[in-house]
Amino acid sequence: MKKGILMVISGFSGAGKGTLVKRLLAEHEDYVLSVSMTTRKPREGERDGVDYFFTDRETFEKTIAEGGLIEYASYVGNYYGTPKAYVEDQLSKGNNVILEIEIQGARNIKKIYPDSLLLFVTPPSAAELERRLKGRGTETDDVIAGRLARAAEESLGIDDYDYIVVNDDLDTCVETVDALVEAARSQPIRMKELIGQLREELEAYRK
Repeated sequence: MKKGILMVISGFSGAGKGTLVKRLLAEHEDYVLSVSMTTRKPREGERDGVDYFFTDRETFEKTIAEGGLIEYASYVGNYYGTPKAYVEDQLSKGNNVILEIEIQGARNIKKIYPDSLLLFVTPPSAAELERRLKGRGTETDDVIAGRLARAAEESLGIDDYDYIVVNDDLDTCVETVDALVEAARSQPIRMKELIGQLREELEAYRK
Protein backbone atom coordinates (compact mmCIF):
# COMPACT_ATOMS: atom_id res chain seq x y z
CA MET A 1 0.00 0.00 0.00
CA LYS A 2 1.28 3.46 -0.89
CA LYS A 3 1.94 5.71 2.07
CA GLY A 4 -0.31 8.76 2.12
CA ILE A 5 0.92 12.35 1.83
CA LEU A 6 0.75 14.89 4.63
CA MET A 7 -0.79 17.98 3.06
CA VAL A 8 -0.82 21.49 4.45
CA ILE A 9 -3.43 23.79 2.95
CA SER A 10 -3.05 27.49 3.74
CA GLY A 11 -4.38 30.63 2.14
CA PHE A 12 -5.83 34.07 2.65
CA SER A 13 -9.06 34.50 4.52
CA GLY A 14 -11.68 34.45 1.77
CA ALA A 15 -9.63 32.27 -0.59
CA GLY A 16 -12.04 29.35 -0.24
CA LYS A 17 -9.83 26.93 1.71
CA GLY A 18 -12.68 25.47 3.75
CA THR A 19 -14.88 24.85 0.72
CA LEU A 20 -11.97 23.28 -1.15
CA VAL A 21 -11.21 20.91 1.72
CA LYS A 22 -14.87 19.87 2.02
CA ARG A 23 -14.98 19.02 -1.69
CA LEU A 24 -11.76 17.01 -1.52
CA LEU A 25 -13.12 15.00 1.41
CA ALA A 26 -16.48 14.45 -0.29
CA GLU A 27 -15.06 13.36 -3.66
CA HIS A 28 -12.02 11.31 -2.65
CA GLU A 29 -12.02 8.46 -0.15
CA ASP A 30 -8.25 8.66 0.41
CA TYR A 31 -8.33 12.20 1.86
CA VAL A 32 -8.88 12.77 5.59
CA LEU A 33 -8.89 15.93 7.65
CA SER A 34 -6.57 15.85 10.63
CA VAL A 35 -8.49 15.68 13.92
CA SER A 36 -7.09 18.08 16.51
CA MET A 37 -6.73 17.47 20.24
CA THR A 38 -8.16 20.16 22.50
CA THR A 39 -8.74 20.92 26.18
CA ARG A 40 -11.96 22.86 25.55
CA LYS A 41 -15.31 21.29 26.37
CA PRO A 42 -17.33 19.66 23.57
CA ARG A 43 -20.08 21.76 22.06
CA GLU A 44 -23.52 20.35 21.37
CA GLY A 45 -23.36 17.78 18.59
CA GLU A 46 -19.56 17.45 18.59
CA ARG A 47 -18.19 13.89 18.80
CA ASP A 48 -14.94 12.78 20.39
CA GLY A 49 -12.55 11.39 17.79
CA VAL A 50 -14.53 12.93 14.94
CA ASP A 51 -14.64 16.68 15.52
CA TYR A 52 -11.83 16.75 18.09
CA PHE A 53 -10.02 14.52 20.54
CA PHE A 54 -11.29 16.06 23.77
CA THR A 55 -8.98 15.81 26.76
CA ASP A 56 -7.97 17.60 29.95
CA ARG A 57 -5.08 20.02 30.45
CA GLU A 58 -2.94 17.52 32.36
CA THR A 59 -3.19 14.90 29.60
CA PHE A 60 -2.53 17.50 26.90
CA GLU A 61 0.61 18.77 28.63
CA LYS A 62 1.78 15.17 29.16
CA THR A 63 1.32 14.58 25.43
CA ILE A 64 3.41 17.68 24.69
CA ALA A 65 6.19 16.48 27.02
CA GLU A 66 6.21 13.06 25.33
CA GLY A 67 6.51 14.59 21.85
CA GLY A 68 3.09 13.33 20.85
CA LEU A 69 1.99 16.46 18.98
CA ILE A 70 3.19 17.70 15.60
CA GLU A 71 2.23 21.25 16.51
CA TYR A 72 0.14 22.95 19.17
CA ALA A 73 -0.98 26.37 20.35
CA SER A 74 -2.94 27.98 23.17
CA TYR A 75 -6.01 30.01 22.25
CA VAL A 76 -8.47 31.71 24.62
CA GLY A 77 -7.30 29.61 27.57
CA ASN A 78 -7.42 26.23 25.81
CA TYR A 79 -4.85 24.08 24.05
CA TYR A 80 -5.23 22.90 20.47
CA GLY A 81 -2.80 20.55 18.75
CA THR A 82 -2.27 17.93 16.05
CA PRO A 83 -1.69 14.40 17.43
CA LYS A 84 1.28 12.71 15.80
CA ALA A 85 -0.09 9.17 16.31
CA TYR A 86 -3.37 9.92 14.48
CA VAL A 87 -1.61 11.55 11.53
CA GLU A 88 0.99 8.80 11.12
CA ASP A 89 -1.66 6.07 11.45
CA GLN A 90 -3.70 7.64 8.65
CA LEU A 91 -0.61 8.07 6.46
CA SER A 92 0.36 4.43 6.96
CA LYS A 93 -3.13 3.44 5.76
CA GLY A 94 -2.49 5.29 2.51
CA ASN A 95 -4.69 8.27 3.30
CA ASN A 96 -3.67 11.83 2.43
CA VAL A 97 -3.95 13.83 5.64
CA ILE A 98 -5.00 17.48 5.32
CA LEU A 99 -3.86 20.10 7.82
CA GLU A 100 -5.58 23.46 7.32
CA ILE A 101 -3.19 25.80 9.12
CA GLU A 102 -1.47 29.18 8.72
CA ILE A 103 1.99 29.95 7.34
CA GLN A 104 4.05 29.68 10.54
CA GLY A 105 2.50 26.33 11.32
CA ALA A 106 3.17 25.19 7.75
CA ARG A 107 6.84 26.05 8.11
CA ASN A 108 7.05 24.04 11.32
CA ILE A 109 5.38 21.04 9.68
CA LYS A 110 7.92 21.15 6.83
CA LYS A 111 10.79 21.03 9.33
CA ILE A 112 9.35 17.95 11.03
CA TYR A 113 8.10 16.28 7.83
CA PRO A 114 10.33 17.32 4.89
CA ASP A 115 8.19 15.19 2.57
CA SER A 116 4.99 17.06 3.45
CA LEU A 117 3.23 18.90 0.61
CA LEU A 118 2.55 22.60 1.19
CA LEU A 119 -0.22 24.18 -0.90
CA PHE A 120 -1.19 27.85 -0.77
CA VAL A 121 -4.68 28.73 -2.01
CA THR A 122 -5.35 32.19 -3.42
CA PRO A 123 -7.93 33.98 -5.58
CA PRO A 124 -6.62 35.21 -8.95
CA SER A 125 -6.22 38.79 -7.69
CA ALA A 126 -6.38 41.04 -4.64
CA ALA A 127 -9.48 42.70 -6.10
CA GLU A 128 -11.23 39.32 -6.26
CA LEU A 129 -10.19 38.59 -2.67
CA GLU A 130 -11.76 41.88 -1.55
CA ARG A 131 -14.92 41.12 -3.54
CA ARG A 132 -15.29 37.73 -1.86
CA LEU A 133 -14.75 39.13 1.61
CA LYS A 134 -17.37 41.82 1.03
CA GLY A 135 -19.69 39.28 -0.57
CA ARG A 136 -19.97 37.34 2.67
CA GLY A 137 -21.98 40.20 4.09
CA THR A 138 -21.05 39.19 7.63
CA GLU A 139 -18.19 41.56 8.47
CA THR A 140 -17.72 45.30 8.83
CA ASP A 141 -15.53 47.34 6.52
CA ASP A 142 -12.95 47.64 9.29
CA VAL A 143 -12.76 43.86 9.72
CA ILE A 144 -12.42 43.38 5.97
CA ALA A 145 -9.67 46.00 5.83
CA GLY A 146 -7.90 44.11 8.62
CA ARG A 147 -8.16 40.83 6.73
CA LEU A 148 -6.73 42.41 3.58
CA ALA A 149 -3.87 43.93 5.58
CA ARG A 150 -3.21 40.51 7.07
CA ALA A 151 -3.23 39.00 3.57
CA ALA A 152 -0.55 41.49 2.53
CA GLU A 153 1.64 40.21 5.38
CA GLU A 154 0.90 36.56 4.56
CA SER A 155 1.84 37.09 0.91
CA LEU A 156 5.45 37.49 2.04
CA GLY A 157 5.51 33.82 3.05
CA ILE A 158 4.07 32.28 -0.12
CA ASP A 159 7.56 31.43 -1.44
CA ASP A 160 7.88 28.76 1.26
CA TYR A 161 5.15 26.64 -0.32
CA ASP A 162 5.57 23.84 -2.85
CA TYR A 163 2.69 24.98 -5.05
CA ILE A 164 0.32 27.89 -5.40
CA VAL A 165 -3.25 26.90 -6.24
CA VAL A 166 -5.38 29.63 -7.84
CA ASN A 167 -8.98 29.17 -6.76
CA ASP A 168 -10.82 30.85 -9.62
CA ASP A 169 -13.19 27.97 -10.39
CA LEU A 170 -13.83 25.49 -7.55
CA ASP A 171 -14.17 22.39 -9.77
CA THR A 172 -10.88 23.15 -11.49
CA CYS A 173 -9.24 23.92 -8.16
CA VAL A 174 -10.25 20.53 -6.70
CA GLU A 175 -8.94 18.73 -9.78
CA THR A 176 -5.68 20.68 -9.64
CA VAL A 177 -5.04 19.83 -6.00
CA ASP A 178 -5.72 16.13 -6.57
CA ALA A 179 -3.40 16.13 -9.61
CA LEU A 180 -0.64 17.81 -7.58
CA VAL A 181 -0.99 15.19 -4.85
CA GLU A 182 -0.77 12.36 -7.36
CA ALA A 183 2.28 13.94 -9.02
CA ALA A 184 3.91 14.47 -5.62
CA ARG A 185 3.81 10.72 -4.99
CA SER A 186 6.42 10.28 -7.72
CA GLN A 187 8.90 12.88 -6.45
CA PRO A 188 12.19 11.32 -5.27
CA ILE A 189 11.74 12.51 -1.68
CA ARG A 190 8.64 10.29 -1.43
CA MET A 191 10.13 7.33 -3.36
CA LYS A 192 13.15 6.63 -1.16
CA GLU A 193 12.23 3.00 -0.58
CA LEU A 194 11.98 2.28 -4.31
CA ILE A 195 15.17 4.22 -5.04
CA GLY A 196 17.05 2.26 -2.38
CA GLN A 197 15.73 -1.03 -3.73
CA LEU A 198 16.73 -0.17 -7.30
CA ARG A 199 20.21 0.89 -6.27
CA GLU A 200 20.71 -2.29 -4.28
CA GLU A 201 19.52 -4.50 -7.13
CA LEU A 202 21.52 -2.63 -9.77
CA GLU A 203 24.68 -2.78 -7.69
CA ALA A 204 24.84 -6.48 -8.50
CA TYR A 205 25.50 -5.64 -12.15
CA ARG A 206 28.64 -3.73 -11.24
CA LYS A 207 30.34 -6.77 -9.71
